[in-house]
Amino acid sequence: MKRDFLAITDFTSKEIKEVLTIAKVMKQMHRWGDDPKPLAGKHSALMFRKPSLRTRASFETGIRQLGADTLFFSEAEIGMGKRESVHDTAKVMSRYFDLVVIRTYSHDEILEFGKHSEVPVINALTDLLHPCQIMGDFFTIIEQKNRMDHLTIAYVGDGGNNIANSWVNLSSRLSIDLRIGTTANRTPDEKILKNAKDSGLSQITITQDPIEAVKDADVIYTDVWASMGEKDKIAEREELLRPFQVNDKLLSYAQNNVSVMHCLPAERGREITDEVMDGPHSVVFEQAENRLHIQKAIIVFLFGEKF
Repeated sequence: MKRDFLAITDFTSKEIKEVLTIAKVMKQMHRWGDDPKPLAGKHSALMFRKPSLRTRASFETGIRQLGADTLFFSEAEIGMGKRESVHDTAKVMSRYFDLVVIRTYSHDEILEFGKHSEVPVINALTDLLHPCQIMGDFFTIIEQKNRMDHLTIAYVGDGGNNIANSWVNLSSRLSIDLRIGTTANRTPDEKILKNAKDSGLSQITITQDPIEAVKDADVIYTDVWASMGEKDKIAEREELLRPFQVNDKLLSYAQNNVSVMHCLPAERGREITDEVMDGPHSVVFEQAENRLHIQKAIIVFLFGEKF
C-alpha cells in the first residue's frame, strides 16, 4: 500500500526514528562519494505553486542522487483547481510518475491530491505545514547535540506559521520540551496544538515572554515574521514581534552551547541579527544542507527500498 508524507504525524515515533537513521547513513555515504541508487529507473514530479530555492534544489538533487529522474512543474503549467481539478491532476500524474512532490498554498489541496494519487506524495510545504523542514531540522539538532532526549527547543517569533505548526506536530511523536514565544494572536493552529497536548508526550509551553521561551534552551529557532504571501503584513508584525528578535542579548539567557536555527530565507536585521546568523552558535547552513539528506531518507522510506 502506498504511503504519503503530508505531515509529520503521518509517521509513527518509531518510523520517524527510522527515517532519521536512514538520513544519517545516507549523509555519510554521500560524504564518501558512494550515493546508493535504490530508485534507478523511477521518475518523479515536482509540482511547485510557490517559488523555492532550497526545497527545489534539495529535492531535485536528492532524487537524482537516488538514481531517479525528475521533472519540475511551475504554477504556470499546473493550474490545479482552476484549469483542471485536483482529482483529475492526481490521476494523470499517477500514470506518468512514481513520486509526486508538491509545494502549494492550501493544505486541503495536498490532502485531496494524496487521496486520489496512486503513487506516494510528499508535502514540500503548504501554508499549514512544512514537515520536511522540521524533520531535517531535528536531524541537525541530533548531530549538534549527539542526542534526541531531554532537548529544550525554543521557537520564537511568528508562532502561527507552518514551521511552528510542524514543530508542534513533532512534539506529538518525539518527547521534547517545546516552548513557543510569540504574541497572543500568532499562536499555532488550535487543532494541531490540542492533538499534541492530548498525546501527553512532550511539554509544550506557549508564552508571550521571549526570555521565558529561551531560558536554558538547547536550541533557539526563528523564521521570518511574515511568510510568503503575507508581506503586506510585515509592518504590523514587526511592531508586535520585535521583542522576539534573536540577538546576542536573547542568546545570553539560553544554554552556553545553544544552537541557533533559521529555516531560511532570513530577513537579516529583523527576526535575527547578522551577529547571531553568522556567529559561533549558528547552524543555519548545516540545517539547510540536511534538507537534502532527510528528504532522500523520507523518499527511500516511502518506497520501502533497501540500500
